[in-house]
Amino acid sequence: MTNYNVSPGSNGSAPWEVRPADLVGCRYRLRQRHLHPQIAPTREGNARKARVDVAQDVVLGLLPTKPAIGDGRGKAFRRVDLHAAEGEDTELATYEAIYDRAHLITNATLSGWIDGQYVTTGVDVLVRQADRTYLPVQISNHRVAQPSKSKTMLAIPTHRLGLREPLEFGAKPRHHTLDGYRMAAAKLLLDEMGLGTELAGVIGQDRTKAFLVPVEPYIDSLREALDQPTPEQPRRLKQCASCRFWQLCEPELREMDEISLVFPGERARAFRDLEIHTIAGAIHADLGEPSIVAQAWRENIPVLARTETTSVPRADVEIDIDMEAYLDQGAYMWGAYDGDTYHAFVTWDEVGGKEESAMFTEFWTWLMGRREAALEAGQTFAAYCYAAGGENHWLMSSARRFKTVDEAEVKQFIQSDEWIDVFAYVRRQLVGVEGLGLKVVAPLAGYAWEDDVDGEASVAYRRSARLGDEAARELLLRYNEDDCRATRAVREFLDAGAPGVPRTWEITRP
Repeated sequence: MTNYNVSPGSNGSAPWEVRPADLVGCRYRLRQRHLHPQIAPTREGNARKARVDVAQDVVLGLLPTKPAIGDGRGKAFRRVDLHAAEGEDTELATYEAIYDRAHLITNATLSGWIDGQYVTTGVDVLVRQADRTYLPVQISNHRVAQPSKSKTMLAIPTHRLGLREPLEFGAKPRHHTLDGYRMAAAKLLLDEMGLGTELAGVIGQDRTKAFLVPVEPYIDSLREALDQPTPEQPRRLKQCASCRFWQLCEPELREMDEISLVFPGERARAFRDLEIHTIAGAIHADLGEPSIVAQAWRENIPVLARTETTSVPRADVEIDIDMEAYLDQGAYMWGAYDGDTYHAFVTWDEVGGKEESAMFTEFWTWLMGRREAALEAGQTFAAYCYAAGGENHWLMSSARRFKTVDEAEVKQFIQSDEWIDVFAYVRRQLVGVEGLGLKVVAPLAGYAWEDDVDGEASVAYRRSARLGDEAARELLLRYNEDDCRATRAVREFLDAGAPGVPRTWEITRP
C-alpha cells in the first residue's frame, strides 16, 4: 500500500517513509537507511532486536485468545495475529482485520500522512473498544510506570486486553521519547480512519499490565520532530559506535574534518556557536584544553594528564567492587576482588524476589565483615568502584526494597571516605579524547579483558544464563571479575603517576 512516489514534505525534506525511531537520536540515519538498505544491522543492533522479540513473545503469550469463564457464553471475541517475518503484507492485513472488526490485532502496521510526512509505525497490539475505536498498545523494554502511594494510573491486565475495562493501580508514568512518538503516530493515523482514542496503552518491563496514558501530550512533540528537516551531512553522536552506517559516515566526517569527531553530540554546540566547525579550527582557536584535546585526537593520543602527579586514596585493606544489573529490574551480581581472590555473589533466578534479596544480603554482610575485621585489626579499609552511580543506586534500592539490610547503614557507608569512586579521580586528573570509561583507561594500565562484552551483549548473555546456559554464566562471571580487576589496575596506575600518559602542556599545537 505504500507509495514512495510522493512530493517532498512540508519542511522540504526528502519524501521518505518516516518511522518513529527515525525521530530519536541521529536524524541522518533516516537518509542512510533509505539510500543504503543493503547494509546489515550490527551485532549490537541484532542484540537489541532480540530483546524486543523476547518481550513481544512474552506479551503475545499472555494475550487472550478467547473469552474466559464468566465473560458470557455468547461474547464475541476474535484475535488476529499478523506475521511480517513470513512475508505477510502486515499493513494490508491490518486494515483488513480492522474492517473485519477483530478484537485483538497483533503486529499491526499503520501508515499515512502526518503534517506532510509519510509515516509508518508498527503497533504491537490494536485493541477494539466498545465504541468500535481501536486502542493502540506498544510493548516496551522500558519501565513505563513506577509504584506510587499518591498517584494512580489506569491499566488493563495483559491477559484481559479486549475483554474488560481498565482498573486503577497505584502508579505514576515514566516518560520515554520513542514510546511517546510511537503512541502519538498510531493515534493520529487511527484518527484519519475515525478510529482513534484519547488514550494509548504501553506494556513495559512488567509484562502483566498495559498502562493507559493520554496521548495528547506527545502529539506536539511528534509534530515538532517531524517538522525538522533531515540533515544532509552526518554528525557524530555517542550512538555512532553501534550504528550500522558508521562505516559510511566516518570517512565522510573525516573528509569534512568535522568537529563532532572530537566533541560528539551536544559537546560540539559551544564550538559551532563560535563558528568553529572543523578539528583544525578547534586546534588553531587557542581555546585552552579543548584545542589541546583536538590536537591529541589528531595525533591518536587517547588520554592526557591534567596534573603533574596523579593519585587515588589507598588503604591497608582494599576491595574493588563491580555490579551487574538486568535493565532496571534488579542487580543480579555483585563482584569483589580483594587483591588475591575474586568473590562473586550472584543469582541466576529472576531479580526482584527472595533470590536477589538473599544474594544482596550475603554480599553486604561479607563486605561489612571484611570492613569490621580490618578495623578491629587496626587497619584502614576502603572499597572502590568505577563510576559509582550504578552501584550507589542498587545499594540503596536493594536495602530499601528487601529491608534485610539497614538503609541508614548503607547510606552512611556510601557517603563515607571508605567508599571511593575511582572515576571521580580519573576525571579530575585525566582528560580523554574518546572519553574516560574503564575500557579506555584500563588498557593504559596494561589491563586487558578476556572477553569482548558490552552492555547490549551482557543483557543477551544474562537471558541465556537465566535459561541455564553454563557458558553464558561463566562468561558473565569472568567479565565481572575483569571489571573488578581493571578498577584496581586503574587506581594503581594513578597511584604510580599515570606513567606514559602525556601531560596537556606537552602537546604542541602548530
